[in-house]
Amino acid sequence: MHALIAYFSRADENYFGGALRTVTVGNTEIAAKLLQEITGADLFKIDPIQPYSKDYNECIAQAQEDQRRDARPELKTYPDSLHDYDTIYLGYPNYWGTMPMPVFTFLEKFDFTGKTIKPFCTHEGSGMGRSESDIQRLCPGAKVERGLAIHGSSAAKAGSALKKWAE
Repeated sequence: MHALIAYFSRADENYFGGALRTVTVGNTEIAAKLLQEITGADLFKIDPIQPYSKDYNECIAQAQEDQRRDARPELKTYPDSLHDYDTIYLGYPNYWGTMPMPVFTFLEKFDFTGKTIKPFCTHEGSGMGRSESDIQRLCPGAKVERGLAIHGSSAAKAGSALKKWAE
């Protein structure tokens, strides 16, 4: 069986330790690609049809509104199947204490019964939030392992933490 790294990540204007900075690759994508180098797992980007704003403050307002409405933004594409995967590494930034709503869309699309989900998130001080319990609620037949919280602005240096956690 193979492993899949499914992740949501946002580039553009982001918050880094007290300041806004524009980046071309989001922190979670950086971590997901490091994890791919470590594990050899397949990679899938969770990408909504309607992206969040490039402006950080507008993005967080949109994301908070999506969460308030319990929205399920449609994704551009989905994997054909998760049948060949026994382990799913699930990556996302912490948005308001949990995962961005496109990750909820992804999780509700598939049956994760019998699969192991290993969540990892990037954050600037809020850790995993309630995302692990949200994943367990959305995927009741899955084994949800303890997640790894990665300080977003240090994502490029997270290789050793990812390797230890993935083993």
